[in-house]
Amino acid sequence: MLARLKEDISCVFDRDPAARNTFEIVTLYPGFHAIVIHRAAHRLWLAGLCWLARLLSNIARWITGIEIHPGAEIGRRFFIDHGMGVVIGETAIIGDDCTLYHGVTLGGTSWEKGKRHPTLGRDVVVGAGAKVLGPIEIGDGARIGSNAVVVKSVPGGSTVVGVPGKLIERTRAEDKPHREATARKIGFDAYGATRDAPDPVAHAINCMLDHIHVMDRKMETMYQAMRALGVDAKGEALPELEACEIVSSAEELSADEPAAQGADRDKPAS
Repeated sequence: MLARLKEDISCVFDRDPAARNTFEIVTLYPGFHAIVIHRAAHRLWLAGLCWLARLLSNIARWITGIEIHPGAEIGRRFFIDHGMGVVIGETAIIGDDCTLYHGVTLGGTSWEKGKRHPTLGRDVVVGAGAKVLGPIEIGDGARIGSNAVVVKSVPGGSTVVGVPGKLIERTRAEDKPHREATARKIGFDAYGATRDAPDPVAHAINCMLDHIHVMDRKMETMYQAMRALGVDAKGEALPELEACEIVSSAEELSADEPAAQGADRDKPAS
């Protein structure tokens, strides 16, 4: 029991840069309080003292704002950051080293008895406000974006964002060179997504760039075949297009306005 408490305190230091000392964690962190009380309630639940287990769970909810059903199975080094509004259902199973943020719901979608809540693998992170619903499985190392609604199983190592939750494919190393070359060729340069923060819009654009890349290769093959047959298929070179960019915030718009005004002043009078 003491070793488990030390692990819980250590994982808070690892995942919360605001944690300053052990006394502060033990006395002021609701996520730590919730998991400690849940372990006691879970023991009572397994012993058949269900009413007493639910009473202890309700007391924890009053104190912390975190509702964990005493029947839920939770692994080691589980961390709930902030915690207000977190709900974990009766048949939920959470693996080791998982992290949940405030407003997360691991809920059910059925009123029938039996397994009706999610199963989280090891090292899963669920962002603030996300809803993971039903008897689905979230694979090891998966990441659930804030406010996502996930109703289907997620493979390990994947990232899910949006409503309903959509899988984001991580960029493969072999895809990057030809995507960049195609983007430069058509005058588009908007690779805002990183491996740590995938962007579904950038992913869609990357898919289109892949398609354009394949079309370019096929067109070049056709042109070479026509030349081999003695057909001179002369054509204009692909024109350079001005880079396009989507302004995503008022700050970027205000920063662009002075530059645009300066460019207008530099234009010769007609």
